Amino acid sequence: MADITMPMGRYLRDHPTLKYFFFGGKGGVGKTVFAAAAAIGLARQGRRTLLASTNPVHSLTTLFGQDVLGKHVAIDGVSNLWAYEIETKQSIERSKAEIREKIRWFLKFADITTKADDFVESATMNPAFEESAMFENMIDLMFKNEYDVYVFDTAPTANARRLLGMSKVYALWVNKMLKSREEARTLREMLSFTKKKEADPLMDYLVSFRDRMEHARVLLTDPGLTSFFFVTLAEALPIAVVTRFIQWFKDFGIPVGGVLVNMVIDPASVGPDAAEFVKNRVAMQQEHMKTIWREFDDSVRAIVPLFETEVRGVPMLERLCDAMFAADGAKPVPSTGVGPREVVASST
Repeated sequence: MADITMPMGRYLRDHPTLKYFFFGGKGGVGKTVFAAAAAIGLARQGRRTLLASTNPVHSLTTLFGQDVLGKHVAIDGVSNLWAYEIETKQSIERSKAEIREKIRWFLKFADITTKADDFVESATMNPAFEESAMFENMIDLMFKNEYDVYVFDTAPTANARRLLGMSKVYALWVNKMLKSREEARTLREMLSFTKKKEADPLMDYLVSFRDRMEHARVLLTDPGLTSFFFVTLAEALPIAVVTRFIQWFKDFGIPVGGVLVNMVIDPASVGPDAAEFVKNRVAMQQEHMKTIWREFDDSVRAIVPLFETEVRGVPMLERLCDAMFAADGAKPVPSTGVGPREVVASST
């Protein structure tokens, strides 16, 4: 088997300013456990770390055996680590309330008597509204800057692509809205009998929103701050997903940190008396590992073995963490730092 050119531990040492870590891949490959294990490794370095799930189908509560839905909770047994599942329903209702308020003052400004509620439902019926609410929550976390490091467990890659791509989509939309609004305001001023310049709350909101999206884009595309890691199995479909999307992330400008391979069976551990199923499985994985080396080569950061039991709970996550950082002997050093037990999310 080829050697890993830049193992995970060395990669992090060579990129000490990284602050936002994203983990994605095809559904079922182990994104959540890898994100959690990486968060443990970062927390061991003494960095206050938030592990947040942007996946509508959350797993962190089950993974740690602690209720982390809708609140920042300190993880038992790991100093400096908090976990948080973004409450989708709560996010959507909050977004609806914000939209309702914006529509109300816009209708008042435009002297239109129609009720705002008549517009809210149509404005929130878009299938992507849930992702929009999730994106808003994610960048709120990033903007607040309350932690040293943020680790995001994302939805399956196609959803993560849409989620992280929203800053660009929003920017295009807002720029068109600004242009139309400016043209309308110019025409209104030309037709007005007074030269007094009126306040324009909609224009102010659009400018503020554009600046917010630009800030998000800058953070998400800064190689000194952000890195996206793809998790895969030594199987055809997960490899195909990573191959397809890795270039898209690069084209969009989101820095790709590398590829992490999960559940690989060590051929040396399989004796001649092993079951035929196991031998076939090992042979299949070895063939797919050739593809992984050919496609990703120096982007491979770790190859993690198939454990004898499921990865669940802090002890198993620490084993996974050690395996992730084992390639160059860079096991994170435990920290003695202790933070608050629980922080209830306020606006996130």
